[in-house]
Amino acid sequence: MNFETLAIHAGQAADAATGATIVPVYQTVTFTQDAIGADRGFVYSRSGNPTRQALETCIAALEGGRFGLAYASGMAAIAGTMQLVHAGDHVVVADDLYGGSYRLFSKILPGYDVRFTYVDATRPEEVAKAITPATRMVWIESPTNPMLRLIDVAACAEIARRHGAWLVVDNTFATPFLQNPLALGAHVVVHSTTKYLGGHSDVIGGAVVVDDEETLQKLRFAQNATGGVPGPWDAWLTLRGAKTLAVRMRQHEANAKQIAEFLRGRDGVAAVHYPGFADHPGHELARRQMRGFGGMVTIELAGGAAAARTLCESTQIFSLGESLGGVESLIGYPWLMSHAAFAPEEKLRKGISEAVVRLSVGLEDAGDLCADLEAALARCR
Repeated sequence: MNFETLAIHAGQAADAATGATIVPVYQTVTFTQDAIGADRGFVYSRSGNPTRQALETCIAALEGGRFGLAYASGMAAIAGTMQLVHAGDHVVVADDLYGGSYRLFSKILPGYDVRFTYVDATRPEEVAKAITPATRMVWIESPTNPMLRLIDVAACAEIARRHGAWLVVDNTFATPFLQNPLALGAHVVVHSTTKYLGGHSDVIGGAVVVDDEETLQKLRFAQNATGGVPGPWDAWLTLRGAKTLAVRMRQHEANAKQIAEFLRGRDGVAAVHYPGFADHPGHELARRQMRGFGGMVTIELAGGAAAARTLCESTQIFSLGESLGGVESLIGYPWLMSHAAFAPEEKLRKGISEAVVRLSVGLEDAGDLCADLEAALARCR
């Protein structure tokens, strides 16, 4: 089946008990057993729930993977994936990454003797150079957050494979509609389903997809032991959102392209970062490993921090807020919002200056969005 059909039907057969076309919300903690040790596939909702299972099956199918696990948040999914490494292990990380991941990797996990090396993964040779005998994982995002750099997933997968390490790809920005890292050689795919997969900014969630059953069992055991699972209502909302991912992503991308072109060369805009531009450094790589360029646009204001703050606080349709990937457009200030966890010198080294503004382009009329930005930019001069 093709993507659009899988999104609506994978894991979503009619309910066996009632014939309900839509997967029910199984709002229950426990499941009555026929006898001691004789259950019907479910025992306790932390360990498994039919609504959650439907979501896990759907997301795995969309990623082209065999197994999916749903988590209570994107960070729960990231933390759950890190249960694959142990004290003394080493992880190579693409240094242009989400601030929440960096916070976990730099402030929490080193206390458990997990060591991290950060590299410019847009150059696969830097990933290879950072590998040590203790390396058990390579962690990347592509496109990266917020600078929209592209990382060669297949090249990183080959490096990880040669050294017996997992390649983990945070695929939140690209979504399964535009990119499938498992098909490029990755071992684990991570999502914040809060973003594009849920798509409506009304539910927090995360997911992990793998192809290997042994890896699945390790992750599932750790998830059950630590408990970072979504409730059935959250799983149901995310599943409902996933049904329309294909049509939403087409419009997100169409709007983002129009806005990126509108902003390029505009007075007060020093740079526009969008992989869809032919002169973007990662454009050709994006064309090879993705099926589109996504709905995120990052800009730099010529007026520096003052202009960036003014823009963020002057839009009427773009809402100033954390998160991304919803039907509504959001504007964010990475310096103090999504990437506040990084030290100033680290942000600057990655190109995240106080002049950078991140746009999550929603599904509103593109002309209205351009007019909103034009009016806000006028206040920055």
